[in-house]
This record gives sequence, C-alpha cells and structure tokens, in this order.
Amino acid sequence: MCPASLPENRTTLTPDTPVQYLKGVGPKLAQRFEKLGIRTLADLLEHYPRRYLDFTHPYPPSEAPVGVECVVRAELLSKQGGRYVTGGRRVEKATAGDDVATLELTWFNNPYTIQKLEVGQEYFFEGEVTGGLLRRQMVNPQVRTAAQVQAAPLAAIYPQTEGLTSSAISRCVAQLLPHAELLGDPLPPALLQKYRMPGKAQAVRDIHAPSSPEAAQEARRRLIFEELLVLQLGMGQMKNRGSASTGAPMRRIDPAPFWASLPFSPTGAQRRAVDEILEDMAGTESMNRLLQGDVGSGKTLVAAAALWAAIGAGYQGALLAPTELLAEQHAENLNRMLAKFGIRVALLTGGLKAAARRTTLAAIRSGEADLVVGTHAILSEGVEFARLGLAVIDEQHRFGVRQRGALAEKGCAPHLLVMSATPIPRTLGLLIYGDLDISILDELPPGRRPVKTRVMTGARRKDLYGFLDREIGAGRQVYIVCPAIEEGPDASLTPVKTYYEQTAKALLPNRRVGLMHGKLKPKEKAAVMEDFRTGQLDALVSTTVIEVGVDVPNATVMVIENAERYGLSALHQLRGRVGRGAAESWCFLVSDNEAESVRSRLKFLCSTTDGFAVAQYDLETRGPGDFFGSRQHGLPALQIADLANDTATLHAAQSEAAALLDKDPLLTAPEHALLAQQVNRMFERTGPMN
Repeated sequence: MCPASLPENRTTLTPDTPVQYLKGVGPKLAQRFEKLGIRTLADLLEHYPRRYLDFTHPYPPSEAPVGVECVVRAELLSKQGGRYVTGGRRVEKATAGDDVATLELTWFNNPYTIQKLEVGQEYFFEGEVTGGLLRRQMVNPQVRTAAQVQAAPLAAIYPQTEGLTSSAISRCVAQLLPHAELLGDPLPPALLQKYRMPGKAQAVRDIHAPSSPEAAQEARRRLIFEELLVLQLGMGQMKNRGSASTGAPMRRIDPAPFWASLPFSPTGAQRRAVDEILEDMAGTESMNRLLQGDVGSGKTLVAAAALWAAIGAGYQGALLAPTELLAEQHAENLNRMLAKFGIRVALLTGGLKAAARRTTLAAIRSGEADLVVGTHAILSEGVEFARLGLAVIDEQHRFGVRQRGALAEKGCAPHLLVMSATPIPRTLGLLIYGDLDISILDELPPGRRPVKTRVMTGARRKDLYGFLDREIGAGRQVYIVCPAIEEGPDASLTPVKTYYEQTAKALLPNRRVGLMHGKLKPKEKAAVMEDFRTGQLDALVSTTVIEVGVDVPNATVMVIENAERYGLSALHQLRGRVGRGAAESWCFLVSDNEAESVRSRLKFLCSTTDGFAVAQYDLETRGPGDFFGSRQHGLPALQIADLANDTATLHAAQSEAAALLDKDPLLTAPEHALLAQQVNRMFERTGPMN
C-alpha cells in the first residue's frame, strides 16, 4: 500500500505537506487517514504507536501460554492449499512446530502471507494461542523472519480505522522516518539537557521503530513532556489574557444580607466559595474562577450570591446555560432568590418570539434587565449589555474556551465564573482549567440523603418494575435511561423507543409513561420535561438528555439500562437526578455483562456517593477520553500523554511553562517560534488562541 520510498522531489516536502502526496497514498487513502486526524506529514509522524509487539522473547510451541497474545518461534513444517468456506471466505492453513509440539496456523482472506513462507524455515508467529498441550492453534498471526526481528525487535501497533490497518500505517511511517527532521525541535536545548532527553527527530524515530524497550521508553518520556509543555503554554497564555484590568471594579461586599434572606443555612463550603469569589471581584484584575461541585452541592446558590453582589454594586449579570430547559429552570430559581432585592431577571433563549426578543434585547441594552439568563442566544450578535460586570457559565464542560471568550467580550473585561457538576480529579482539573482559579464545594446541603445504588441483571426486570409501580403508587416518580436512540449494529442495545413501547409501557400498564430523546424538537423535549416536572407523568423513559441540571425533587428512582455502556462519572451524574427531595432514593444499574472489569466498576459505584472518588477511579480505569464521553470538555486531543499516570511529567511541564511565559509571555522570541507554532496547532482543534 505504501512503498518504502519517498518521491524523488522529497526536498519540497514540509511538515504541512498533505499526506496524500506521500508515494502510494493518493486522495482515497488520504480520506481514511483523515478519519484518524492525519492530514499532513507532520500528523503522520506524530501518530504514535499505542503499543508494541515484542518479538525478542519468543516461546517454543509447547510452552506458549494458552489464551494469551504472545510470540511463538517455530519451523514451518507444511503448507496446505487455500480453500473457500461458507460465507465466501478463503482459508489458508499451515503447520509449524518443534520436536515436542505443533502449532496449527490459519489465515482468512490473506493468501499473500502464506505464499511468502518456505517449508523448513524458522519464523516468529505472533497472535493468541488456543488449543491443548501438544496441538496449539493460532489464527491470523503476524509473521517475522529472524532477520526482520533483528532489524526491528519491537513492531509498532497503531490506532487504526476501517480500510487502514496498523501494518499499512507502519509502512507509510517507515517512508518518513529517515526525514524526521522535517518536524524541527520545539524544545530549547537547555530543557533537553536539564531533563536528559533526546532530540525530537531521534525521539520520533525511536517511538516508531525502537531498537529496544528502553529506547521506546526514553522516546515516550520526551514526547510526553513536549506535549504537556505545549498544552500548559497554551493554557498559561489564556490565563495571562484573562488577567486584564477589570472593567467592573467593586469594593469588598459583605454577603450577610444575602445569607439572611434565605430560609435555610448555607454550608461552610458555600460560604467559603462565595468569600473567594467576592475577594476576586474586589481585586484589580478580572476574576477567572471555576466553581466545581458534586451533584446537589449547591452551586446555583453560590452563583446567586455572586450575581447579587455584582448587581448590588451597580453592574449587570449574565448566566449562560447549555439548554433552554436548564436556562428556564435557572431563571425561575434565581428570580425566586433575587426578586426580594428588586433585581429584575430576563430570560433570553432561541425559542423567544420576535416581539419578546426585541423587548428583552432593549431591556438588556438599557440596563433595565439586571440579570440575563439564557442559552447560546446570549452570545449572538445584537445582544448588547449596558454594563456587564459578572458572567456565569453553567456546565463549563459543554462550552469551552471560545464561548467563554465570546461572553467576556459582551462587556469590558467582566468577571467570569464558570461552574461544573462533573467532578474532576485535581490533577486533571489543573490541566483542563489551567487558565482558572478553582473553588470546590465538597459538602452537601443538610437533609440530602445519599442515593442507594444496586446492580442487577435483566432477569430481575419484572421484580424491578414491581418496585417502580409501588413507588409510583406512593406518589413518587421514576426515570428510566437507555443508551441507544435507534437500531444499531449492537443487538444487545434496545432502542429507547422500542423499550418505551415494549418494556416500560407493558410493565407499567396503568401508569403515565413519557418518552424523551435527543431527536425530539426542543419544544417537544421541553413539553415532556414540563409534564414530568409538574407530575403529569409517573415515569420518564429517556436517553442521557436528562443528565444535566434537571431538578425534580419528587423523582426517587433512577433505572439505567445497559449500565456497562457508561463511564462511572456519567452514571454518577445520572444518579444525581434523584435524591433531591426528602424521600429515600434509589439507583438501579441494569447489566447482563459478566466481565470482571465491568462488575468491579459497577460495584465500586455502589460503594460510594463521592463524585471525586468516582472520577478518580474512572480516570484510572478508562482514561480521559472515556472519562469525558464524547469529548465535550474542550481539552485538545493528546497524542501520547496519559493524564492518569504522567502526573510527575505534568508538574514538571507546568513549572517549565510558567518559567517560559514569565520571560516571553507571547512566545515571540526566535528560539520559541516552533513552540508557538505547536501551541497554535494543538489549540486549533478547540478554537483559535486569540
């Protein structure tokens, strides 16, 4: 697919040369590369292996462990002719072995591999071994000669996609390795010397074609450091830009009148967070603070106190929510808390009719509206504030740096408070929100009872529905969550509409059951949610669209079907939809998956209600990509760093980034030109750096 040679005009190649111009690629294969995020030669060189096949420690056939992927060294004893089997697949078979045992080899739809093998020659076969003691089998093994193993003892395995195998990627990378200097080295020589790291070109060669495990490890160490340094430089530049002189100077305000207006006492964590926010807003620079708290920890109350203070100081406030439903809920709650102070709350969403929108925009422009609560509509053209002093963004992971900047531009360097109900381990929080100071709500308000969590199989579904019926009979409401909207390739997932008709309505025949999913129109979703919120529905069958922000204190049971399909943090968020009232609440995790790793994860969730403990466990066992689901968090994609395990390197990178930015805040020095390019390239994936 990719011959091991570059085109003759190689001198014209640059890091930005499209990968389609690599010899043997072309436009069609380039489209497959693009699915992996590989568009240029630099992208290909930086598409690092996820693991290696180690051919340096082979087993004889008789000692190869059964059920384990390993390398077997054996002589090829015989080859059989290929034949076609049911389904049109072609099968090739061969036998290898030694004086003690044989290894039966099978390849499907791959006649080329066996054609190259010679009877009587010794080979290294890599794959999973099955069978008994004296007669082992291996299906679709990779094959190497002794000379190939000596030349490349570790074979790289790459992230791949349909129509583009790891072997094909490896052959394409091999063309470029002699020209790894194309990338240039962004790290200053002093850093390479300080941390005893190889240069970029050598590290890239050693990560793709290491001469030993030690060489691969050294290359990984250097490339991880570079990646985290670039990330921290970008985050540090954002923080520096956020540190502008505030356009909303305020004196320190005593929150006692606000606390006194409440019918309950705030937690110590809420008081502490409000003090930190008010201290920031009294400073000379604009506040940039993250308010992080578990489900039900009372972030909205803290935001209300901050908005009360800003409006009391003569400014306007804005709160941006990810959905119209959540915006309406915030507007209602904030109006209830702030109206007694004469504060006027306006709601601005995309669903407003033209006349109502014009009236609302005029009230915002004139300053008649003290607080504007809305969705992305707040960011649109035509929304002009008279004197925006504090902007609050709810569910920060749904927005990202660009939207935060767009909201800040609606005022003259206003203070910024972003909130997240997604508990994030401290290390990851420092990385993602490196441009923000952090306040954490680590207490639940009095009266909140922990949700009891249980794992069960689908065989007990009728018993479960009997429990749901009794809860509804007692005047409670229940959620039932399914992972799939429509039919898909996985037959184990029942589409939510099918589940609603054939399971929920069938097992709750005398109850009012509603259906909600992401393909409903916004007005339809709002109507269904309003019916559930006001008690017109007893049960709500839904996808995870109910995850964020919905507050129905009367809901006491959360059922999650195919629970193994979710990360623990997502399950914890769903669990947080119940337990908001005084009644005892339950979360049932339904899963027929018997894998030990799955059972361990679900049992862990049953053992704790601490969202930060859940997040740490999820990060360690699933990694950051799964931890955040569909990459909603705005963190640039990392090629090689492991955020759960590379904490020491992260801290070193943070320290070096801070020192670099202290001397050269904009990275304009000639020796930092490549670093600046790397920062811009990384952050292009989540929005421009300025």
